[in-house]
Amino acid sequence: MINDIIMKKWISTINLVLTIGFFISCSSPQKDKKDTIKSLEEELFSDENKMIDKDKAGTLVAAYMSYADEFPGDSDTPEFLFKAGDMAMNLNMPQKAIKVFDRILKDFPDYEKAPQCLFLKGYVYENEIGDLNTAKRIYEEFLQKYPNDEFADDASVSIKNLGKSPEELIKEFEEKAKQQGEI
Repeated sequence: MINDIIMKKWISTINLVLTIGFFISCSSPQKDKKDTIKSLEEELFSDENKMIDKDKAGTLVAAYMSYADEFPGDSDTPEFLFKAGDMAMNLNMPQKAIKVFDRILKDFPDYEKAPQCLFLKGYVYENEIGDLNTAKRIYEEFLQKYPNDEFADDASVSIKNLGKSPEELIKEFEEKAKQQGEI
């Protein structure tokens, strides 16, 4: 009887040790995804690559989004979303970029780069989609919410120059330079 109790405790102890060992040896899905993202970033931005590989960049955007979907409460999620939005914008995926920036603004309004997300959303509407009315509305919203942000001057200039061609901007710049030279 005592031997049976000792044997059961010994077996329970061995099972506990094996279970703990199993969990320690296995990495978490969250860590695996972060490792995958880190590896993709290193590969995409290595010194060997002079040009960004669009397929690899798309894979990285998908990895950022997947992480954010699976771990919405993780402290890295807003940064991964920001990187996904920035990369989507630079890959000429304007609708995806806007969707990601909107997600950050909705789910992480206190994220340090939330103002930049709003500004970039206006930039995408202006420069990639060509919807100047929406861009103006977003820039004005930006100025109302973040009047002292480092991008406030850029938003003001963008509003002032919406719809102007490069030639018109050059002409205005030259005229302004002439006027300043005459004073």
